[in-house]
Amino acid sequence: MTPTTRNPLRSLPVSVLAKLVSVEAKLLLREPGALAFGILFPSALLLGLGAVPLLREPSPEFGGLRFVDYWAPSALILGLGIMGLQHIPTTVAAYREKGVLRRMSTTPVGPGAVLVAQLIVAFASGVVTAAVLIASAWAVLDVSPPEQPWWFALSFAVGYGSLLAVGMLIAAVVPSVRLATGAATLAYMVTMVIGGVFLPRFFFPDALARLGDYTPPGVQAMLDSWSGEAVPDPLQLGTMALIGGVAAAVAARFFRWE
Repeated sequence: MTPTTRNPLRSLPVSVLAKLVSVEAKLLLREPGALAFGILFPSALLLGLGAVPLLREPSPEFGGLRFVDYWAPSALILGLGIMGLQHIPTTVAAYREKGVLRRMSTTPVGPGAVLVAQLIVAFASGVVTAAVLIASAWAVLDVSPPEQPWWFALSFAVGYGSLLAVGMLIAAVVPSVRLATGAATLAYMVTMVIGGVFLPRFFFPDALARLGDYTPPGVQAMLDSWSGEAVPDPLQLGTMALIGGVAAAVAARFFRWE
């Protein structure tokens, strides 16, 4: 039987979707790697760096901020990238290899609902990651919470949403777990480098630094809203939203159910 491509939420009872989300959440919690590296590692890394006295001193290189203040959004991006660019593609590829998506296509629920549940759980885990990092950095390192919380929430939603769309695009076209792992790792490394997570972007050529402003997950928009020094550029947010929308559309068009 050919897997259906119907709207996964059409005529799907809320209780069924809630059950699928609950199942996917429990499966995520049973994965020590995803739990540790996707949710807890960013906070642990930031706190570890904050134990170095020099990194708790204001620096002109960071616009008068401390390194821990400047790098906090980047630490968050580390966890979001693990969930969006590594966990999603490999999990969906595993479902495809094991025939889960094909078997779901013979049920009234449909395989698409499983993917929606995956995205909901991944987004929720990103929210938890952000909450843990903000709270722990504030309590231990005196890193102030985002000065512009609504702009930060919007920057987070757009940046992480577009990142999840790119992850789902990888999941859509890569046929096996082995290939998904390789493609996801490459995408993660490129995203972290361009975003300035591995190396501050003031070391980059201007063109490469500007590229990081407009590509997911939008470290600069999160930094601007966190520090309160500027309002995130609507063009940056709009560009990331466009990238996410295009990635989601291509993923939906070419998704391999089996």
